[in-house]
Amino acid sequence: MKLLDGKKVSAEIKEELKLKIKEEKERSGRVPGLGVIQIGHNEAASVYVQSQLKGSRALGMESYLYSFDESVEEETVLKKIEELNQTEEIDGIILQLPLPKHISHSRILQAIDVNKDVDGFKTENIGRLHLGEEGFNPCTPEGVIALLKKYNLEIASKNVTIIGRSNIVGKPMLGLFINHNATVTICNSLTKNLKEHTERADIIVVAVGKEKFLTADMVREGAIVIDVGINRSREGKIVGDVDFEAVAPKASYITPVPGGVGSMTVAMLFQNIWKAFIRNRRIINGEKNKGE
Repeated sequence: MKLLDGKKVSAEIKEELKLKIKEEKERSGRVPGLGVIQIGHNEAASVYVQSQLKGSRALGMESYLYSFDESVEEETVLKKIEELNQTEEIDGIILQLPLPKHISHSRILQAIDVNKDVDGFKTENIGRLHLGEEGFNPCTPEGVIALLKKYNLEIASKNVTIIGRSNIVGKPMLGLFINHNATVTICNSLTKNLKEHTERADIIVVAVGKEKFLTADMVREGAIVIDVGINRSREGKIVGDVDFEAVAPKASYITPVPGGVGSMTVAMLFQNIWKAFIRNRRIINGEKNKGE
């Protein structure tokens, strides 16, 4: 069994981005800009936001937090998004969840310029993903693919089973694996005989939010196991959806929690911001929008 060390790979990606940003600043005086919108004062969300801001600034990006009270009117938030859409210095916009009940997640999300949707959640970007076209992919699924590629693990022709069909992980994960020529099965809470699907999988991705959901008897020898789950155990430890101690001996490769997919998600976010920076500056300069 070998660990898929997302923490290490993430650090390497961020170092590469840091160098690119430094070189671009020396060349043009410009750096990528990130705008984070947070509504309300959810403690866990605030910790995550500060992590995003600190991490992006450490790479040389400019990042800004736009905070609103929980009672803010939806139109006020929409006006701020339109302002950021028109602000040249802002390349990526992130909408931090959760949102208050009176705020429409769909309406706010869809108001973000598709070229600044660095989370990759807008309808246009999800559509582009499933069509195999250039766009911004959701960061967690993109991180899974990047991690597999970094370890030179073949995806084409492999049997992949995804457990969980969320819009954030499961559905875009399906599209990415299909785009890489894998044969994909996606399972949900109503799937019958789940074990039959996981036992024949070369690659298993589990994202259901339940501790020790994937057990050793569900995994064939030599399978690659990707644990996207983040849960807190009774002992207060951060754990995934996989019974790691039992499954690891059967797996050829497996992601740890923490230090696996979560680390890659952050790296992919910063990579999307860089990609948006390159693309948006080309649009501003009247050049062809090729992305990078």
